[in-house]
Amino acid sequence: MAVEGDGVRVAGAREVLLLTRVRRRTGEPDVAGEAAELRGLLAGSGGPAEAYARLLARHEALHRTAYERVVLDLGGCARERRLPGSALLRRPGSPALPERLFAAGRYHLLSASGMLPPRLVGLWTGDWDTAWSGAFTTNANLNLQTASAAAAALPEVSEAHARLVYGQLPHWRDNAREVFGADGVVAPSHTDGVSGHAYHFQRAYPLHLWTAGADWLLHPLVEHAETTGERDPRLVAALGEVARFYMSFLTRTGPDGRVAVVPSYSPENRPANAGWGTVNATMDVAAARHALTTAAEHHADRDPESAARWRALAARLPDYRVNADGALAEWAWPGLAETYDHRHLSHLYPVWPLGEITPYDTPELARAALRALELCGAENDSAHGHLHHALVAARLRDGERASAALARVLAADFFHVSLMSSHYPGRDVYNADAAHALPALLVELLVQSAPGRLVLLPALPPGWARGALRGVRTRFGAVVDLEWRDGTCTATVRPTRTARIDLRTPAGARTLRLRAGEDLVLSLSTRGTGTG
Repeated sequence: MAVEGDGVRVAGAREVLLLTRVRRRTGEPDVAGEAAELRGLLAGSGGPAEAYARLLARHEALHRTAYERVVLDLGGCARERRLPGSALLRRPGSPALPERLFAAGRYHLLSASGMLPPRLVGLWTGDWDTAWSGAFTTNANLNLQTASAAAAALPEVSEAHARLVYGQLPHWRDNAREVFGADGVVAPSHTDGVSGHAYHFQRAYPLHLWTAGADWLLHPLVEHAETTGERDPRLVAALGEVARFYMSFLTRTGPDGRVAVVPSYSPENRPANAGWGTVNATMDVAAARHALTTAAEHHADRDPESAARWRALAARLPDYRVNADGALAEWAWPGLAETYDHRHLSHLYPVWPLGEITPYDTPELARAALRALELCGAENDSAHGHLHHALVAARLRDGERASAALARVLAADFFHVSLMSSHYPGRDVYNADAAHALPALLVELLVQSAPGRLVLLPALPPGWARGALRGVRTRFGAVVDLEWRDGTCTATVRPTRTARIDLRTPAGARTLRLRAGEDLVLSLSTRGTGTG
């Protein structure tokens, strides 16, 4: 072996076993010590093949259980399933490709979630000059990457996310006090994982004006708590801090007497006829309402007076606005014009992930949200934009739109042969968004849940004639297995908690009464004409 420039040349070998380690640097690295430790892993081996098998076995023991908790089968043929990833990626229409990407995405996500959740580039970099400093962008990417954690049974990811959030709460308090002169907490839109201070102070992309971040980042932890049934005192306390921020921040009223969110900002967009800083960005309104009501629910028994005040303030927030195009407006303030060609879908936060706007409970707003989705462009074809679009479409029960967005990602050369992804088509800019977010979309197409609701086959893509999804966790405390073929579907619900839920299927709606420990088997049609 010899060092040549930036690389190492190996001659006279038929194979090479390369051992690497990623370690946070806290001083000068002990290169010799690290090398000795890695060489120790090979001690007693009969060669690279035996050493690799031994190392792989150790790795499997740590990963296999989590990896196999949830399994997706779309009827891919055995021959295509045996293809290496490089060959399978050249068959974007093969059912074996989303099967493989589902498995690979969960594996990459688990591997990249340890001390902290995945960065924009996962655990890796893809370059010596890493895009976005290899940090976290929290106004879209982080939540999209971790969106499958609760439903796809990766609590390890939720725990890593919790470490990032709770570890930065002191800095979030600084943001609220120093930027807004308010109590409570405000989350930044970008972080290196250590500092949680807001520092994007600029005229274009004034990310310091974004107040929805704390609710957005806490919501995955709310979903995790609902799924596990565990009450986390850290979450309860943090929700109270977000509510206290809004109590001290929402002091302005509009001409209609309703509370006005000002200043306000919709990541990373601006009205066509105004500047970046605005009033009543729909995401900010939705986050304030959700934060106040969720905090009230969690504090009702311990602090009923504060819970009542929070609910009263939530009731004074403005309604969402439907614009002249019949679309849910990105700003709930009269006169602000839309900028539709954009990769962010912040104003559809009430649809996904909040579930405040649904085809079942708010059909008129759901139609307006779908109209907004129809009018939204893809801007620069970023992978997270396409998958965010698909996640919203799935919640609105538009399987054709969701599957079309998925098809654009599968066909545009977003994935490397490792099945890690890029930010743009043609494998341009190494980025984990597509790889990590895709499993969440594949689950949402087939199973969705809320604390009092189960939705089966909400957005089954055309052409998915048969398949199975096993092991999905729900937010009312049950595991769901789903199998469908030739227009019929069998769902097995295994509740761990007693609950009464609203079941929605392509054919209609009914009420289910679940008893902990008693499995329930449902038979239904995959075809329907109503929204259920």
